[in-house]
Amino acid sequence: MDFVAMGCCGSTQKKRDWKPLEQRSCTDIPWLLLFILFNIGMLCICGFAIASGAASRLISGYDSYGNTCGQKNAEIPGIELSGKDQSSRKYVFFLDPCNIDLLRRKIKSIALCVSKCPKRELNTYEDLTHFSANNGSDLCSYEIKPDQYTSHPDKATKCPKLPVHPSASIPLFHRCMPANISCYSKFAEAFISFVSDNSVVHRVVAGVMTSKEIIMGLCLLSLVLSLILMFVIRYISVVLVWILTAVVVVGSIGGSGVLWWLYVDHSNSVNATLPANELQVAEDNQQALLIYAIGATVFTVLLLLLMFFMRKRVALTIALFHVAGKVFTHLPLLALQPFWTFLTLMCFWVYWITVLLFLGTAGSPVKNNQTGLVEFRMDSPLQYMVWYHAVGLIWISEFLLACQQMTVAGAVVTYYFTRDKSQMPLTPIISSMLTLMRYHLGTVAKGAFIITLVEIPRLILTYIHTQLKGKENACARCMLKACICCLWCLEKCLNYLNVNAYTATAINSTGFCTSARDALFLLAENALRVAAINSVGDFVLFLGKILIVSCTAFSGVLALNYQREYTVWVLPLIIVCVFAFLVAHCFLSIYETVVDVLFLCFAIDTKNNDGSPGSEYYMDKELMEFVENARKATERYSKEEGDRGEMKSMTGDTSA
Repeated sequence: MDFVAMGCCGSTQKKRDWKPLEQRSCTDIPWLLLFILFNIGMLCICGFAIASGAASRLISGYDSYGNTCGQKNAEIPGIELSGKDQSSRKYVFFLDPCNIDLLRRKIKSIALCVSKCPKRELNTYEDLTHFSANNGSDLCSYEIKPDQYTSHPDKATKCPKLPVHPSASIPLFHRCMPANISCYSKFAEAFISFVSDNSVVHRVVAGVMTSKEIIMGLCLLSLVLSLILMFVIRYISVVLVWILTAVVVVGSIGGSGVLWWLYVDHSNSVNATLPANELQVAEDNQQALLIYAIGATVFTVLLLLLMFFMRKRVALTIALFHVAGKVFTHLPLLALQPFWTFLTLMCFWVYWITVLLFLGTAGSPVKNNQTGLVEFRMDSPLQYMVWYHAVGLIWISEFLLACQQMTVAGAVVTYYFTRDKSQMPLTPIISSMLTLMRYHLGTVAKGAFIITLVEIPRLILTYIHTQLKGKENACARCMLKACICCLWCLEKCLNYLNVNAYTATAINSTGFCTSARDALFLLAENALRVAAINSVGDFVLFLGKILIVSCTAFSGVLALNYQREYTVWVLPLIIVCVFAFLVAHCFLSIYETVVDVLFLCFAIDTKNNDGSPGSEYYMDKELMEFVENARKATERYSKEEGDRGEMKSMTGDTSA
């Protein structure tokens, strides 16, 4: 396998001194066209949802009889109280807004169109009558007149549940929602298993609200710590690697020793005078401990041997971490990539959820025979639109993430293969982004589609497993979990291969399949180095994440310690720690991508160059030192082997 410059439509150029290739691979152009057509389909679904009236129903809201609030409505055949003129009634009011269906994720309550939301608490039906007389807003069902609120026989079901909490309209969406969140106590208790009374919920929620400034400050602290760690991790990578080595050695040997000690202890405690049942259990436990101890010992021996043979390759991981730190020093905009990607994904997800809500209200009005109220149900064509929309969520999200990976790969490749760093483009990140948008969108779309093909069946199997939980037999459950696990592993492997394929594309402008094949062959040739980098490097980055979370949590304990009136620290600390881990993961995943790209560039550099005049390395000084040390070790080993061979030859001649 030789990395050469491939021109458009497959014309091969001569082997070259590296410079950025601004060419589009013709093999990936159809994928770009397919991706564009797919997005046109997504826009058509959005247009259909808006044109069919779903947008107005979503924003303005509708009552339980099919009337859209704030406008005139046509009568729905077979539905009483439909076809009303609700021009003066612009807000949706729920008779029991706290009655929430957790499974269907909606409010189980009759909804009415009203002209004004109640600003104060209404405790009696007389209060409802006075509110209607003073504000012209009827809070009971349309067939009940305000003067009948106190005497109507159906007032318990057709009037709001008392007391009526003060409510306000949600911005943009005209729904009257209670301003006091205490009515959601039961809803909150469904998610908090350790809650035994409402007072705990109130204390926790109140604590979060009173500690919101501290929570925001700690989240900002985790962001700052992540940025600092990205620039200083190259200086502490050696220490982290030694920590990893010590933990692995002590943990594996200690774990095996404990298992053998437990086995000996159980062997001595087994007494033949025990009852038959207890004796059988004790013997089973003894046998299990023996199996565990033998397995742990074999694993420990193999692990120690693997570490012994890979000890020299760990030096390459440390060198790559040093160079990655220099990359962030020369390309500080790399640290902002998670921000842009996150903002782009958030904008897309907001759009996607909005269109999904449009589709959810775009069906035909159907009367529910049990409740007599109107529901909007989707016909079969609309259901296909929802599936199409769901595939779009996965493909476009993976496409945006792949664009980040391709941008980072292009910028790092430019840094690595530029001998004089002062001659780099003014903004390599922006240059890489423009090159991506102009030449490589088809490659990124194809890579994202491959991930989508694996992710969709995994999500479907996960959904089936969730729905059949407790109903399927043990064999079916095991097969489902095995399939889900295999698809997850395949997805992770493809993600790793995609990053390297994008790196090869950034170097040679080849198509996705060609780049993936070349990268796979190169990774196979350096399998032990890849194993060392992925195992040691990932653990070092994991320790970095733990360091950030620990520092943030410790700072949170110190900060909350001064807030004596709030004693429940659990939820604020959990929120802060989760946010700190997510922030650290986002930033250090960029660091991991940079290390992977640097390794592939290093492998290409050492394959095509040998350091001789006219074939100098592109690599940095730290990597150069690693190569020189490895070369000296190889020469010393060859010399020792030669001396041994010569001594054997001389011994043979003497004996002859």
